Amino acid sequence: MVVQAATIAPMPPRRDTTPAGPYRLERSRVMSNLTLDQASLIVDHALGKGREIHSPPLTVAVLDAGGHLKTLKREDGAGILRPEIAVGKAWGALGMGFPTRELAKRAAQAPMFFGALAAMCQGRMVPVPGGVLIRSENREIIGAVGVTGDTSDRDEECAVAGVKAAGLTPDIGEAQAV
Repeated sequence: MVVQAATIAPMPPRRDTTPAGPYRLERSRVMSNLTLDQASLIVDHALGKGREIHSPPLTVAVLDAGGHLKTLKREDGAGILRPEIAVGKAWGALGMGFPTRELAKRAAQAPMFFGALAAMCQGRMVPVPGGVLIRSENREIIGAVGVTGDTSDRDEECAVAGVKAAGLTPDIGEAQAV
């Protein structure tokens, strides 16, 4: 058997053939990204808030805007399903584009839709408070945090504290209950 090596010539630079006009993409727009340092701060401060308010053991997950896990911590004594619940809260908020407090409200108003939605996402979404969107200073969604282990309202309180501690804006919906 003879193996031949191949060389690949570099591609010539691509010419921009997009017509000018109102639909031309702006190439100067810079999207914000959630950094690992920010995600770690969110988790650590959310857990700290939980200790401050005497919560049971918590689990906190932070996802980036694409729904990918940035960081997760499960406190000693937290239940074995807590990581999936925390990720499900954050993932549901990202997937629908609004926090899980709003998801819970809408699920109560449209249970058939949310039944279908749960089937479509294979049960990955947890529509109860505790999933908070993370917004940059220009209000762009750059991720979400999910907290579980206490009541949903207290989970949300811990999530908000974590996001604020990282210098970002928590989005819990219109009511802004926390």
